Amino acid sequence: MTEEQLLGPRAHGAACGTAVLKAVAEDFQVDEVLDIPLSGAGEHLWLWVEKRNLNTEEAARRIARAAGVPIRNISYAGMKDRQALTRQWFSLHLPGKTDPELSRAEDETLSILKTGRHQRKLQRGAHSANGFILRLTELRAERAELDARLEQIKAHGVPNYYGQQRFGFEGSNVHGAREYAERQELPVQRNLRSRLLSAGRSYLFNQVLATRVADGSWNTAQIGDLLAFTDSRSFFPAGEAECSDPRLAVLDLHPTGPLWGVGQSPASGEAGALESRIGEAEPSIAKWLAEAGMKHERRILRLPIGGLSWHYPGPDILQLEFVLPTGCFATAVVRELVSLAGQTDI
Repeated sequence: MTEEQLLGPRAHGAACGTAVLKAVAEDFQVDEVLDIPLSGAGEHLWLWVEKRNLNTEEAARRIARAAGVPIRNISYAGMKDRQALTRQWFSLHLPGKTDPELSRAEDETLSILKTGRHQRKLQRGAHSANGFILRLTELRAERAELDARLEQIKAHGVPNYYGQQRFGFEGSNVHGAREYAERQELPVQRNLRSRLLSAGRSYLFNQVLATRVADGSWNTAQIGDLLAFTDSRSFFPAGEAECSDPRLAVLDLHPTGPLWGVGQSPASGEAGALESRIGEAEPSIAKWLAEAGMKHERRILRLPIGGLSWHYPGPDILQLEFVLPTGCFATAVVRELVSLAGQTDI
């Protein structure tokens, strides 16, 4: 499957040029934003970990081995990119135990930067945001055009597409989801089941968003839309008054799209009709997600870019710094700027 089939059209026009991302791990840096003060006491040991070219699951396994505890005793708030330099929190459940010696987990790919005790374990999704520093190298684009596009993105945000990495190489995860959906079966292996359900759900969401990008309605509210604030999981229907809410203009409030699951979409009007058409176009996947017990949820269609700044460290280098809500993809920002030369795994 092509990028356009998985993600859909760009919102702000054609790419301004080409560049390379992730030539080295330091070109893609992610810092978890977690506003939980540690108490200093309790049966959970929290670790602030820096990883380089290492995925979150492997880091958790290494920490568990070094601590001599089952992997189920390790918790983390979210998954972070493998091909990157990332900093994130982990917690270890150590009831009645002293702090273990964890140096065996460390090498050039993993460093434990600080530790602290707390009464509770780290919950999935506990972080409030992710901060990014991205460096685009081998840049082939006019600075004036890039600066104008970045100002546009700063003011209006970008479509909140799930990134191509969610779908696997050439959409392999979507193909896998469709195969299981056609048989109305679930993979036995938990990790595979989770990955394919997530890919199927994300694919349908992207199809809705792509249609709204194409018709220009992705960043405006329509009667019948379901609206949500940037950092909220709750949503409410849009009537005439809500469609003119000033919080839409300042990127605090957004129209949402469906994350398929049990039951009908509560959206109505044109938004509801579109979501029904997308579900009818992929009936096996929509039914499969519901039969798997997935809950119908919503995701904002528009991605606001917090604290966006940029500069040019070299003649062919652009460095971006910004903050995104959890579960959102930095590559959705990059895609509105440039095409990535020879890279399909972002």
